[in-house]
Amino acid sequence: MDALLTSNPLLEIILGTLGMILVIFVHGIGIRIINQRFIGSWIRISEITPRWRINIVLAFTIGSLGALHFLETLFWAVPVSASGLIPSMRDSYFFVLESYTTLGEGNVSLPDQWRLIGPIIAMSGLFTFGWTGSVLVNIMTEFGKADRKRAEARSNRRSGE
Repeated sequence: MDALLTSNPLLEIILGTLGMILVIFVHGIGIRIINQRFIGSWIRISEITPRWRINIVLAFTIGSLGALHFLETLFWAVPVSASGLIPSMRDSYFFVLESYTTLGEGNVSLPDQWRLIGPIIAMSGLFTFGWTGSVLVNIMTEFGKADRKRAEARSNRRSGE
Protein backbone atom coordinates (compact mmCIF):
# COMPACT_ATOMS: atom_id res chain seq x y z
CA MET A 1 0.00 0.00 0.00
CA ASP A 2 2.90 2.38 0.73
CA ALA A 3 4.09 1.97 -2.86
CA LEU A 4 0.69 3.20 -4.04
CA LEU A 5 1.10 6.37 -2.02
CA THR A 6 4.49 7.22 -3.51
CA SER A 7 4.28 9.92 -6.15
CA ASN A 8 5.45 8.79 -9.59
CA PRO A 9 3.85 10.77 -12.43
CA LEU A 10 5.47 8.62 -15.11
CA LEU A 11 3.94 5.47 -13.60
CA GLU A 12 0.55 7.21 -13.45
CA ILE A 13 0.77 8.19 -17.10
CA ILE A 14 1.95 4.74 -18.23
CA LEU A 15 -0.73 2.85 -16.26
CA GLY A 16 -3.37 5.38 -17.25
CA THR A 17 -2.43 5.14 -20.93
CA LEU A 18 -2.55 1.34 -20.80
CA GLY A 19 -5.99 1.56 -19.20
CA MET A 20 -7.13 4.04 -21.83
CA ILE A 21 -5.89 1.79 -24.65
CA LEU A 22 -7.73 -1.18 -23.12
CA VAL A 23 -10.97 0.78 -22.79
CA ILE A 24 -10.80 2.16 -26.34
CA PHE A 25 -9.91 -1.29 -27.69
CA VAL A 26 -12.87 -2.87 -25.89
CA HIS A 27 -15.06 -0.03 -27.19
CA GLY A 28 -13.97 -0.81 -30.75
CA ILE A 29 -14.85 -4.48 -30.37
CA GLY A 30 -18.17 -3.58 -28.74
CA ILE A 31 -19.04 -1.03 -31.42
CA ARG A 32 -18.36 -3.58 -34.15
CA ILE A 33 -20.57 -6.19 -32.47
CA ILE A 34 -23.39 -3.69 -31.89
CA ASN A 35 -23.09 -2.39 -35.45
CA GLN A 36 -23.17 -5.94 -36.87
CA ARG A 37 -26.33 -6.68 -34.89
CA PHE A 38 -27.88 -3.41 -36.04
CA ILE A 39 -27.09 -4.20 -39.67
CA GLY A 40 -28.43 -7.74 -39.23
CA SER A 41 -31.71 -6.33 -37.93
CA TRP A 42 -31.77 -3.44 -40.37
CA ILE A 43 -31.57 -5.57 -43.52
CA ARG A 44 -34.93 -7.11 -42.56
CA ILE A 45 -36.58 -3.66 -42.41
CA SER A 46 -38.80 -2.73 -45.34
CA GLU A 47 -41.49 -0.19 -46.16
CA ILE A 48 -44.10 -2.47 -44.56
CA THR A 49 -42.23 -3.11 -41.32
CA PRO A 50 -44.31 -1.71 -38.45
CA ARG A 51 -42.83 1.46 -37.00
CA TRP A 52 -42.78 -0.03 -33.49
CA ARG A 53 -40.38 -2.76 -34.68
CA ILE A 54 -38.08 -0.15 -36.15
CA ASN A 55 -38.17 1.76 -32.87
CA ILE A 56 -37.31 -1.45 -30.97
CA VAL A 57 -34.19 -1.79 -33.12
CA LEU A 58 -33.22 1.77 -32.21
CA ALA A 59 -33.94 1.25 -28.50
CA PHE A 60 -31.95 -1.99 -28.41
CA THR A 61 -29.02 -0.33 -30.18
CA ILE A 62 -29.00 2.65 -27.81
CA GLY A 63 -29.30 0.33 -24.80
CA SER A 64 -26.40 -1.76 -26.07
CA LEU A 65 -24.23 1.33 -26.52
CA GLY A 66 -25.05 2.45 -22.98
CA ALA A 67 -24.27 -0.99 -21.57
CA LEU A 68 -20.94 -0.93 -23.40
CA HIS A 69 -20.01 2.33 -21.65
CA PHE A 70 -20.98 0.88 -18.26
CA LEU A 71 -18.78 -2.14 -18.94
CA GLU A 72 -15.86 0.06 -19.95
CA THR A 73 -16.10 2.13 -16.82
CA LEU A 74 -15.85 -1.09 -14.80
CA PHE A 75 -12.43 -1.60 -16.41
CA TRP A 76 -11.39 1.57 -14.60
CA ALA A 77 -13.35 1.16 -11.37
CA VAL A 78 -12.27 -2.36 -10.47
CA PRO A 79 -8.51 -1.65 -10.37
CA VAL A 80 -9.04 1.67 -8.60
CA SER A 81 -11.05 -0.09 -5.91
CA ALA A 82 -8.94 -3.26 -5.75
CA SER A 83 -5.76 -1.24 -5.31
CA GLY A 84 -7.30 0.60 -2.37
CA LEU A 85 -6.99 4.02 -4.02
CA ILE A 86 -10.72 4.38 -3.40
CA PRO A 87 -11.61 1.42 -1.14
CA SER A 88 -15.36 1.26 -1.74
CA MET A 89 -16.33 -0.20 -5.14
CA ARG A 90 -19.38 2.06 -5.17
CA ASP A 91 -17.27 5.18 -4.55
CA SER A 92 -14.70 3.97 -7.05
CA TYR A 93 -17.35 3.48 -9.72
CA PHE A 94 -18.87 6.88 -8.88
CA PHE A 95 -15.45 8.54 -9.28
CA VAL A 96 -14.85 6.77 -12.59
CA LEU A 97 -18.30 7.72 -13.94
CA GLU A 98 -17.70 11.34 -12.94
CA SER A 99 -14.33 11.37 -14.66
CA TYR A 100 -15.37 9.33 -17.72
CA THR A 101 -18.30 11.62 -18.44
CA THR A 102 -16.18 14.68 -17.58
CA LEU A 103 -18.80 15.71 -15.02
CA GLY A 104 -16.05 16.15 -12.46
CA GLU A 105 -18.04 17.22 -9.41
CA GLY A 106 -15.19 16.02 -7.24
CA ASN A 107 -17.22 14.47 -4.42
CA VAL A 108 -14.86 11.46 -4.45
CA SER A 109 -11.22 11.76 -5.42
CA LEU A 110 -8.05 9.79 -5.78
CA PRO A 111 -5.08 10.32 -3.46
CA ASP A 112 -2.94 13.25 -4.67
CA GLN A 113 -0.21 10.84 -5.79
CA TRP A 114 -2.62 9.30 -8.32
CA ARG A 115 -4.67 12.30 -9.43
CA LEU A 116 -3.39 12.17 -13.02
CA ILE A 117 -5.50 9.05 -13.55
CA GLY A 118 -8.74 11.09 -13.40
CA PRO A 119 -7.99 13.18 -16.51
CA ILE A 120 -6.81 10.06 -18.36
CA ILE A 121 -10.14 8.38 -17.53
CA ALA A 122 -11.82 11.52 -18.90
CA MET A 123 -9.77 11.25 -22.11
CA SER A 124 -10.96 7.66 -22.58
CA GLY A 125 -14.54 8.83 -22.11
CA LEU A 126 -14.11 11.62 -24.66
CA PHE A 127 -12.75 9.15 -27.21
CA THR A 128 -15.44 6.55 -26.64
CA PHE A 129 -18.37 8.97 -26.42
CA GLY A 130 -17.20 10.65 -29.62
CA TRP A 131 -17.08 7.26 -31.32
CA THR A 132 -20.52 6.37 -29.98
CA GLY A 133 -21.87 9.70 -31.23
CA SER A 134 -20.60 9.02 -34.74
CA VAL A 135 -22.21 5.57 -34.70
CA LEU A 136 -25.53 7.09 -33.63
CA VAL A 137 -25.29 9.65 -36.47
CA ASN A 138 -24.79 6.78 -38.90
CA ILE A 139 -27.73 4.86 -37.44
CA MET A 140 -30.01 7.89 -37.54
CA THR A 141 -28.99 8.44 -41.17
CA GLU A 142 -30.28 4.94 -41.89
CA PHE A 143 -33.53 5.79 -40.09
CA GLY A 144 -33.83 8.92 -42.23
CA LYS A 145 -33.36 6.90 -45.40
CA ALA A 146 -36.04 4.44 -44.26
CA ASP A 147 -38.44 7.28 -43.46
CA ARG A 148 -37.80 8.74 -46.90
CA LYS A 149 -38.53 5.37 -48.58
CA ARG A 150 -41.76 5.08 -46.60
CA ALA A 151 -42.79 8.60 -47.59
CA GLU A 152 -42.01 7.90 -51.25
CA ALA A 153 -43.96 4.63 -51.14
CA ARG A 154 -46.98 6.44 -49.64
CA SER A 155 -46.70 9.19 -52.22
CA ASN A 156 -46.47 6.67 -55.07
CA ARG A 157 -49.54 4.80 -53.77
CA ARG A 158 -51.54 8.04 -53.58
CA SER A 159 -50.56 9.20 -57.05
CA GLY A 160 -51.19 5.72 -58.46
CA GLU A 161 -54.77 5.75 -57.17
